[in-house]
Amino acid sequence: MIYTCTLNPSIDYIMHVEEFHLGELNRAHKTMYYPGGKGINVSRVMERLGVSTTALGFIGQFTGKFITDFLDRENIQHSFVETDDYTRINVKLKSNQESEINGPGPVITKEQKDQLFNQIRSLDPEDLLILAGSVPSSLPKDFYSQVADICASQQVSFVADTSGDALRQLIGKSIFLLKPNDHELGELFDTVIETKEQAAHYARKLVDQGTKHVVVSMGGKGAVYVSKEEKWFANVPKGEVKNSVGAGDSVVSGFIAAISSGSSIEEAFRSGVATGSATAFQDDLCQKEDADSLKAQIEISPIRIKEGQ
Repeated sequence: MIYTCTLNPSIDYIMHVEEFHLGELNRAHKTMYYPGGKGINVSRVMERLGVSTTALGFIGQFTGKFITDFLDRENIQHSFVETDDYTRINVKLKSNQESEINGPGPVITKEQKDQLFNQIRSLDPEDLLILAGSVPSSLPKDFYSQVADICASQQVSFVADTSGDALRQLIGKSIFLLKPNDHELGELFDTVIETKEQAAHYARKLVDQGTKHVVVSMGGKGAVYVSKEEKWFANVPKGEVKNSVGAGDSVVSGFIAAISSGSSIEEAFRSGVATGSATAFQDDLCQKEDADSLKAQIEISPIRIKEGQ
């Protein structure tokens, strides 16, 4: 079974305003509501790709019920821990400029945290857990590290999509997949990554320290895959970028969905890049046919790194 975990989910309230005027009454001509959070995005995309997951994490009150009702309509299983606080609402204002106001995360009690840890401890060795997104301030700063240790002790494959200190804490841990973008990977090693060769070089450092697969998304420049055996580059297909939210999560979804369906690693990498690009070209998360239509445009080529790079 595949599980996703979202510690700080949200309702994403998207408002389109022709021309926003600060300090005045503005009227939206188009609004949309979606369940937000990186792990939830992964579950939604994987369901569309034909792979079932169970969504874990924390939700609360009527805003949390919006999320569970939405997932029920999309036939996605879930087993969230209920909190006393409201699940946050994030407002995304799309006008002549794009602005965001993110609500505060919930206060998670020790009992609620332990309840989630017990869920993870109950997973079976053949299971896979995808932990993605930010950590509420009420949880320990080493939360990702603790989850990685629990998964290792239970022989559960662990996938992490995070950045900053949470990503740094995972160096040296046994990880199935890490998916930093080029900026996050550069920040991790106190450098700036501008080329696929640089991305592959630093991704290999993660592999050497315990990560099995690393996928580095580089926006319009493409993506890089590194394991002990391979270093590959994938171009991105052509299309109009409408939505960056969820694109990285969709890369994880496409890669893991393909792996779980028995595809080769190369095909899984292609699927991940196609799925991430397909979401970027949509207003919401992509459908399977959107991703499938892009695969033919994606070429996978080996990356050659000169000695000393």
